[in-house]
Amino acid sequence: MNRENYETVLRRVSDRMMNMKQNGIQEKYPISLLDMEAWEWPQGVGLYGLFRYYKTSKDEDILKFLIRWYDDRIAEGLPEHNVNTTAPMLTLLCLYEETGKDGYLKEIKDWARWIMEDGGLIRTGDGLFQHMITGDPNADEILIDTLFMTVLFLAKAGVLLKRQDYIDEANFQILQHIKYLLNKQEGLFYHGFNFKRNDNYGEVLWGRGNCWYTIVLMDYLETIPVDESLKRYFLSVYRNQAAALKKYADKETGLWHTVINDADTYLELSASSGFLAGIMHGIRSGYLKMEEYQVVVDKALGNLDSYIDAGGTVLQVSYGTPIGLDEDFYKNIPCYPMTYGQAMMILALQEAMIYQSK
Repeated sequence: MNRENYETVLRRVSDRMMNMKQNGIQEKYPISLLDMEAWEWPQGVGLYGLFRYYKTSKDEDILKFLIRWYDDRIAEGLPEHNVNTTAPMLTLLCLYEETGKDGYLKEIKDWARWIMEDGGLIRTGDGLFQHMITGDPNADEILIDTLFMTVLFLAKAGVLLKRQDYIDEANFQILQHIKYLLNKQEGLFYHGFNFKRNDNYGEVLWGRGNCWYTIVLMDYLETIPVDESLKRYFLSVYRNQAAALKKYADKETGLWHTVINDADTYLELSASSGFLAGIMHGIRSGYLKMEEYQVVVDKALGNLDSYIDAGGTVLQVSYGTPIGLDEDFYKNIPCYPMTYGQAMMILALQEAMIYQSK
């Protein structure tokens, strides 16, 4: 695709996301993961993708949508605080920096304070954020997802509010999640760890879980002041992950399977789009060498539009996925149109426009 085609597809994908509805599908969680008007983690990822698109397109309709969305949710009253419901706070912070609306700042301060205070976000193990979600504290459990859902917001809040202790805590959380979740032989992350079981459940190398690190780190290093030694360590993990992703990319499409190292599982487009965005971001930032990743990136980009329908829906996106005890669990997660699938595709298409111009 050329730049004009990318822009057309971006508009289609973003328009579709802004109009996503639940449509009567039986969901397994207390708050809808499908409806764009709900405050949960899928919508949080979607809003982040929309804001990133607004920053490059300067489309005022997107900005108006974001302001209306947050004003409506705040007027309704925000939901219970947990790891996943923190996800929309990331874009609220970005929106505050863009608009300066005082009401947004209060919510940011209050939510960040809750994360840090005793009696707020539950800690487990060596002080890691327990992956508490709506309706379930998930005792003793950590997930790689937390890096996007909570840690990135906390770090950005630290910069905004000039709270070095927030940034230090975010750095600590990333280090500890690497400690417990990284498979050092593969260079990829397990989905989770349980301190009571003292294991990584089924030791599955799940696609979307891994892409949270790929995406978060690139944004983190662009916006958060990180000591050089820590930056080098984070990047060494990122580069090892990228090398593993190149190894396991599907031979025909260049995309990735929902279980990364199992070609018998389905190709999953939220993970694939996230990996592509993160790898291309790494190339333009000088963290990865173009010549080492060009073949796989070009192949994947050539197949992305096959998974976007005429209405802008991103296909082959797995529904919200708790930790499973074996690969079969992940193979059987159904696919639906999801806001985070739309958002990941937006990030990938934006990076592709920059990548193709080089």
